[in-house]
Amino acid sequence: MKLFNQLSWYFTCEWKRYLGAISLLIAIAILQLLPPKIVGMIVDLVMQKQINNTKIFYWIILMLLTALLVYILRYIWRILLFGAAYKLAIKLRVKFYDYISYQNSTFYLKYRTGDLMARATNDVDKVVFAAGEGVLTLVDSLIMGISVLIIMITQISWKLTFLSLLPMPMMALIIKKHGKKLHNTFHKAQKAFSSLTNQTQESLTNIRMIKSFGLEIEQCQKFDLVAKIAGEKNMEVAKIDAKFDPTIHLGISLSNLLAIIGGGWLIWNKEITLGQLTSFIMYLGLMVWPMLALAWMFNIVERGSAAWERIQLMMKNNLLTKQGIQNFPLTPKKLEIKIHNFSYPNTNKNILKKIYIKLYPGESLGICGPTGSGKSTLLNLIQKQFNINDGDILYDDTSLSHYKTTEWRKRIAIVNQLSFLFSDTLANNISLGCPNATPYMIEKAAKLANIHKDIILFPKKYNTPVGEYGVILSGGQKQRISIARALLMNPEILILDDALSAIDIECQQIILKNIQKWKEKKHTLIISSHRLSSLINCNKIAVLNNGYISQLGKHISLMKEEKWYKIMYNYQKLSI
Repeated sequence: MKLFNQLSWYFTCEWKRYLGAISLLIAIAILQLLPPKIVGMIVDLVMQKQINNTKIFYWIILMLLTALLVYILRYIWRILLFGAAYKLAIKLRVKFYDYISYQNSTFYLKYRTGDLMARATNDVDKVVFAAGEGVLTLVDSLIMGISVLIIMITQISWKLTFLSLLPMPMMALIIKKHGKKLHNTFHKAQKAFSSLTNQTQESLTNIRMIKSFGLEIEQCQKFDLVAKIAGEKNMEVAKIDAKFDPTIHLGISLSNLLAIIGGGWLIWNKEITLGQLTSFIMYLGLMVWPMLALAWMFNIVERGSAAWERIQLMMKNNLLTKQGIQNFPLTPKKLEIKIHNFSYPNTNKNILKKIYIKLYPGESLGICGPTGSGKSTLLNLIQKQFNINDGDILYDDTSLSHYKTTEWRKRIAIVNQLSFLFSDTLANNISLGCPNATPYMIEKAAKLANIHKDIILFPKKYNTPVGEYGVILSGGQKQRISIARALLMNPEILILDDALSAIDIECQQIILKNIQKWKEKKHTLIISSHRLSSLINCNKIAVLNNGYISQLGKHISLMKEEKWYKIMYNYQKLSI
């Protein structure tokens, strides 16, 4: 029942639907009380020989009309109740997606993609099922059970009612015990399902790599193991689930047995009639649904409660990036990086130390250094992917934490080394950040990225579907599509994180030349690259080594120093 309390906010929002559904359930419960009463009356009248065929026909017509009315009302309340439940599914999924969209990168280090998918689909489904089917079974069983109980006590015999319901308290205790076990077991089963979903997602995402390395058998064995574990956990749930129905049916059978024995004795003593006993047995039959519904409701609610706990447990980990409410200046301003020390969450190793850089509007910054020197980490911090505990990044002499994060990221466009393309057309992939871009604007951005000539060679040109992850494109083409996407956004700060690594030198120089013309004096460019030839024209070049800035200056000044930059540049020049 705790779950219903936790979802009370939604029940309050949709109170009209739920109130309408409950009102109809009450009407249905009252209507269902008529047939047993009528049958009992007919039996007594037949025994007393006070009824004819015409009256029996009228009573049968009345029962048929009652059944038809019950059918119509059930149809209406299902629309009301389950319509409300489906709306809850939409609200929960939108809320879930909105929540994970604003988490920083630490959140995604903790939760894997498959786990998040499982919570957004399977767990939400279980909560929604509890809000629909669970509410139905609870309300319907209570209304029907109480109504039948009142009729049995007041219209027939309280003694017989008490006797026939003796097995019910014991049955309720057993069901409650099973419910607690089901809650814990189902929680484990959902966790196993998350692992299965994650394994599926990783396998399908990397299927080309798996096939290229010939790892199909090994991956199938790995998937088989995860699937077996998930199956075993679900079997444990099924074993507990299977205990509910036998318990209910045993309780109902004992009730019927006691009703027949007790009813026979009461008829013998002329306390009730045969017709009344017939009605009582039929009413007891109506009690089957409330009893079954009780077990079913415990089952549904415990599953929903376990699923809700998993969702709430994740949403309690609020790993939001620090942000304020201040608006950005209308014109581009100075960007100043002051990072004393930075280490990733749950680690003690300092990744960046004493990083001090000033970057004015229109300038370009090149970042280079050995593998693992902290280049990508620095770019992540500029994007506000992680919170900085010791240091800060300032914009217009104000900490980025004082500005709105969403507004800051609108001013930035980043192209990573591993370019992600959606299963869509080339035009839609380029216009991802500017959905309203015209074909002319898309083509102009493609020309700047030096990809236009490649696109027009495709049969459908810009309307060519590229498939998931851009399967029909080469690595260099994917990177240039991503660069065109970033340029179309016309960002204040353009970040290229080794985004030219799959492009040949000649094409690289054309793109960099186009970007230099594009940016003029209002756009800031930050390039991180292992290929030093792409950094030659930068206003500043920062060489990172073990998290420190070991060198800082222009290309000409760095070439005068007998250090890493000059050694690596000359080595790359000789290697061409």
